[in-house]
Amino acid sequence: MEINDLTPAEQRVWRAFATGTEVDFRTDGDERGPERTVRARVLRALLLNGPREPGEIAAVKVAGAHVTGVLDLRYATVDSVVRLSHCHFDSAPDLSGAQLGYLNLSESVLPGLSGARIRVDGSLRLTGCRFGGPVHLGGAQIAGALFLERAELTAADPERPVLRLNQITVEDELCAPGLRTEGAIRFSGARVAGSVNLEDARLSHPGGTALDAESLDVGANVLGRRLRAEGRIDLRGARIPGRLDLLRTTLSHPGDTALRASSCVIGELWLRQGPQIVGRLNLRRAQIEQLDLEPEMLPDEVRILDLTYTFLTPHEPVRRRLPMLARDGSTYDPHGYEQLTAAYRRSGDDHAARLVQLAKQRRHRTTLPWYGRLWGHVQDMAVGYGFRPLRAFGWLLSLLAVGSVAFALHRPPALKPAEAPDFNPVFFALDLLVPVISFGQEAAYAPQGWSQWLSYVLVLAGWVLATTILAGVTRTVSRQ
Repeated sequence: MEINDLTPAEQRVWRAFATGTEVDFRTDGDERGPERTVRARVLRALLLNGPREPGEIAAVKVAGAHVTGVLDLRYATVDSVVRLSHCHFDSAPDLSGAQLGYLNLSESVLPGLSGARIRVDGSLRLTGCRFGGPVHLGGAQIAGALFLERAELTAADPERPVLRLNQITVEDELCAPGLRTEGAIRFSGARVAGSVNLEDARLSHPGGTALDAESLDVGANVLGRRLRAEGRIDLRGARIPGRLDLLRTTLSHPGDTALRASSCVIGELWLRQGPQIVGRLNLRRAQIEQLDLEPEMLPDEVRILDLTYTFLTPHEPVRRRLPMLARDGSTYDPHGYEQLTAAYRRSGDDHAARLVQLAKQRRHRTTLPWYGRLWGHVQDMAVGYGFRPLRAFGWLLSLLAVGSVAFALHRPPALKPAEAPDFNPVFFALDLLVPVISFGQEAAYAPQGWSQWLSYVLVLAGWVLATTILAGVTRTVSRQ
């Protein structure tokens, strides 16, 4: 391409290329007038075979241009810097398979961007861009950072993802605070060496998946403070060694899963200081070192089957934590109770741990047949399944008092008066209540009438108390 074939605006860009000088059209005429218009094929010719000067670094640095036609760099190798900021593109650039040193499209308006399998040796900056169609960066390899701060993406076709980042590799960070999307983001299988920043982002895809990040592999953190999402956020199988920070987030997907973090490995999950999640929370089979969870954010449905965590913060009373275990459908999951018990024990609250174990036994009782439930009620009432052993002594003392008074008022006759020891109503009642141990009273005297029935009740109550106490002691020893 000869310079004589170029418009005055294009000549300015052509002459500036060899020395990397910036050309700013933002103060020249109408934003789509001839003073700002640059054909995409001119930019392509510059980037592939533009003039060079010894000792200078060639670069396309253009601001405020109106780019017409398709910037087609498919599978091209561009070794110069490309910065097309505050530009307006009539057509979506096609950079599929291209290899570039650095690409900056900040604050530009584009109908879309095709960049599947693109390779950028530096950073890819899309800060403040407004896309009226899909952005496809699937399989891209970016040696620096990917910047999407304040970018706005709207799907022309609601059935297609508005942003494709699946299988992308970013060797630095993905910075997207303030991102705005209307449509699905596909982020599955991506690998980011640093952190993913989605703070203050607004992700909207009502009735569908707003963010599909299955098997995401992050080297540090996923930051989503004040994130607002309408639609599902899917993090199944993600690996986040740092923290998944969802403080003050608003998550909504009515009638379906709002946040799915099942089978994840997460260092810290922060989920608090925000409104109640609308939809389901799925943490099944996840492994979390520290779960920072406020009960107020929990939705009506919580899936935590086989969830494993080491620490649970902030420290809350048992009555505020137990509803989380009861919201996992109608399935009894002992693992959830054991995890909560262990968390309280690590914090040194053994009393709370015992209350969780008591709640576990009561929940298990609902799954038993009628006779099992009946025996469970007896154990609960007698000694609280062994977690309230002092209650057994209360029952024992009460029954001992009743028996002692009854037998003192209605002394039973001796079987062999000449050989019988002196009658003692207290030890006679104790002989009936305590199995195995004998004080010689029960064998020497034979109650009659109503006192005989009372003796049967005391013997039966004694065996029940002894059995429940033994079961509780056994359960306590096994926990140790």
